[in-house]
Amino acid sequence: MTVLLIFHALLVATFTVRILLRDDLSPPARLAWFIILILLPYFGTVIYSLFGEIDIGRRVKRRHKEVFDEIRAKASSYMGDARNVDGLIALTYRPAFRYAGSINGFHPVDGNAAELMADGDATRARLVADIDAATDHVHVLYYIWLSDMTGTDVAEALIRAAGRGVTCRAMADGLGSRALIKSQLWKRMDDAGVNLAIALSFKNLPRVLLTSRIDLRNHRKITVIDGVITYCGSRNSADPEFLPKKKYGPWVDIMLRFTGPVVAQNQLLFASDWMQATGAPLDGIKLTAEPVKGGFPAQVMGVGPTERHAATPQLFANLIASAHTTLTISTPYFVPDMTLMDALCAAALRGVTVTLIYPAANDSWIVAAASRSYYHKLLDAGCIIHEFKGGLLHAKTLTIDGQVCLIGSSNLDLRSFDLNYENNILLHDEGVTQAVFERQQDYIGRSEEVALPAVLAWPWHRRIWHNVIATIGPVL
Repeated sequence: MTVLLIFHALLVATFTVRILLRDDLSPPARLAWFIILILLPYFGTVIYSLFGEIDIGRRVKRRHKEVFDEIRAKASSYMGDARNVDGLIALTYRPAFRYAGSINGFHPVDGNAAELMADGDATRARLVADIDAATDHVHVLYYIWLSDMTGTDVAEALIRAAGRGVTCRAMADGLGSRALIKSQLWKRMDDAGVNLAIALSFKNLPRVLLTSRIDLRNHRKITVIDGVITYCGSRNSADPEFLPKKKYGPWVDIMLRFTGPVVAQNQLLFASDWMQATGAPLDGIKLTAEPVKGGFPAQVMGVGPTERHAATPQLFANLIASAHTTLTISTPYFVPDMTLMDALCAAALRGVTVTLIYPAANDSWIVAAASRSYYHKLLDAGCIIHEFKGGLLHAKTLTIDGQVCLIGSSNLDLRSFDLNYENNILLHDEGVTQAVFERQQDYIGRSEEVALPAVLAWPWHRRIWHNVIATIGPVL
């Protein structure tokens, strides 16, 4: 018994010291880990060993630096110039665009155009048509790629393109697309000459477990065609019915189809992942930057565990701080840090109309509970909250003052902030922003507003449950 007590004390003490030595942890995250270690010491130490530290490994970090050094050396002209921000962006929004540029070196480039896709069927049809019209190359990267109608149509289009001599490069995340990677469809693409790669593969699982985390994922959704078209938004290569979680369907997504110099930036972001996964040089990736007459400024923003810590919440905080009249956000997963919470409340308190749209039924019960723990504070500050009733609202959108829009793969949760590779496009254009804002209004029209009296009327056990989950939220 004495030996067991000594072992128990040493185990808890060792992990406690390790947690205290970490400068990257917020006080709430430290507290959450302490609670888990005290309540469930043996389970907690195992979980901490597997998931406690955001470390993708020194080898990956070294390769990431080499990749971006090569990109900056060979393709800096496509990344934009920070000195052009003043000439392209209205004064009030410049700090946010400058901050976005500081993350991985992509700055605003002018002369872009974008078209908002009507729905999932329209996105699939247009994407397949663009691939079928490709003459030089097609690059795709998806977190989730299923063998359903959408996934199969995209794969078949790539097979056709490769058959007529178009260079096709296709990447899928090792976890999110694991079923496809093991399927005959993946093999058929390989046999047809489509160049395939797996992002964050589990091929060497022991090394992943020892040097990294299995839940560090590539959550990006990137399509680039002939270097002149790119798609950006929340849609994976999957049908809206999303059969693995069909009871939450349909999944409601949003996609923009871009042309112009921002395509080259998305191309470079794809290239960085391709180079990381395959060891290939940048030289094989074609880059073009033809501006569209009368187009708008836009820039790519890519984040992940190899980028600066807290870059995403800090970017959102800068964007929120720039809002003058309206700020509307849709996200399926809302588990903010205090940087983001304070920014949202401060915006509402200074008179900005802050509207937040979340799904009423979430595929993650943990996220649903944690999200609702923040409702009281948000509503008390004057934010407006809507819960979407028409399926799982998966669209990640932000619009500001009818002028600025952010769209992409990033959720407002700790996974997108710290763990996932994400891609977004930040743009300054009244027309596109208005189109996305109108789509947000459509979401609101299919939602139910959550009022403060209703939240205050929640039974005590429900409030306790929400707050317990939120307390351990920093480790989830």
